[in-house]
Parts: sequence; structure tokens; C-alpha cells
Amino acid sequence: MEETISLRELFTVLRKRLWLIVLITIIAATASGVISFFVLTPVYESKTQILVNQAKNDQQLYNTQTVQTNVQLINTYNDIITSPAILDKVVKELKMDKSAQSLSGQIQVTSAQDSQVAQIVVQDTSAKRAAQIANTTASVFQKQVPKLMNVDNVKVLSKATVGESASPIKPQPLLNIAIAVVVGLMIGIGLSFLLEYLDNTLKTEQDIENILGLPVIGVVTNIKDVPKPSNVSRPDVAARVPQRGETYGS
Repeated sequence: MEETISLRELFTVLRKRLWLIVLITIIAATASGVISFFVLTPVYESKTQILVNQAKNDQQLYNTQTVQTNVQLINTYNDIITSPAILDKVVKELKMDKSAQSLSGQIQVTSAQDSQVAQIVVQDTSAKRAAQIANTTASVFQKQVPKLMNVDNVKVLSKATVGESASPIKPQPLLNIAIAVVVGLMIGIGLSFLLEYLDNTLKTEQDIENILGLPVIGVVTNIKDVPKPSNVSRPDVAARVPQRGETYGS
């Protein structure tokens, strides 16, 4: 029974502060939408793939290696791609006004487990520039591998292209608004319970019973629209007090 009353009180608080919860949720969703559409800069993504093949003179050695060795070889190439040895040449070739370290933050190299295919993923505020960086990085890496590793075993599988209707990968306005709605609801509900907890005024007879532990005997209600007394006497019912010796009608 106590649990039912407790749940009922919770729903009562939520219903009483519903306007506050809705207001905070609308403000959060509106702010998120404005920031997503008009403040944040769109970021585009472009990808290119490279294939790592073993050289002929290393074929026998490669066949005797374990799968872990192959993974380490790919991981080594992944580190080389984002190193200044490659990115300095990419910056110089594209005539970019940034350092290799700054460009490295835009590039991510991924590869599936036990796979000889690596994927160069580039993010930039320009879709065209992202594709140029991805393709140039793959090309420079392919040229520099023979000098750095003394092997010629890298081929470009696919180049990055720019579509006619390239769409940014972030921000995602709908997702941001959905998150803002959830956060707004949580803040609104939390603030509603906080205000209810801080409110120590007595509003109902139930509050008095809970605090004093005494039953309420009676309640004085507010009386509204009480008619005002009229001082105007009606002539047809007015009467004069008779004097001694007088009778009514004389």
C-alpha cells in the first residue's frame, strides 16, 4: 500500500510540474537544432583502400609466418602512413597551410583482422579536399614504402571520389536533437523533484496530517460570491410603530 501511495505521489509531482518539464525539453531541443544547423561546421569523410602484397623474394618467408606476424606488418604500415615521413610530403604536394601533426589528426588508418587491405579515412570540412588528402596520402605512401621498408608491395585498390550530393557525416542534427530531448526530460524531471523537495509550505490537509501526525477535524473553505446586504426598504412592507392609543390604519 505504501508503495502505491509513493508512486501516486511521484506521478502527482510530475503532473504538477509538467509545464516545467515540457519547457526545458523544448528549450534543449531548440538549442540543439540551432547549434547543429547554424553553428557547427559540417565535416565530410573520404576513403581510399590500399592492398599490401608480399614481394616475390619474401614469399617463402611469408608462408612460414603466423597470422600475428601479418597483422603486425599491417599495423606497421598504418603507423608509417600517419608519420611525418609521409604527411610532410602530402602537405607539400597539396600546398596546405598546416603541419603534418595537424594533418595526422584528420587521418585514420583502419584494417580488418587478418586482412592485407588497409583503409585510409580522411575527415575535412571540404568534401573535395578530403578526397584529395586521401588519394595523395595513398600515392605518397606507395612511393615511399620501397625506400622505407626496402619492399615494393603496396597497391592502391580504390581511390576516393567526391559525389555530386556529398553529405556530411557530422553534425547529425536529428541525432543531436533526440539526445537533447532525452537530456531535457532528465533535467526537467530532476528539477521538478528538487523544487518539490525544497517546497516546505502546507497546501493540503494531507500535508498537515503527515507533519503533525494529527487527524484533521474540519476544513474552512473559501466562500466566494457572498451577496451584499441591501439597505433599501420596500415601500409596500414598510411599517410605522404605532403610538399609544393609535391603531394600525389610523
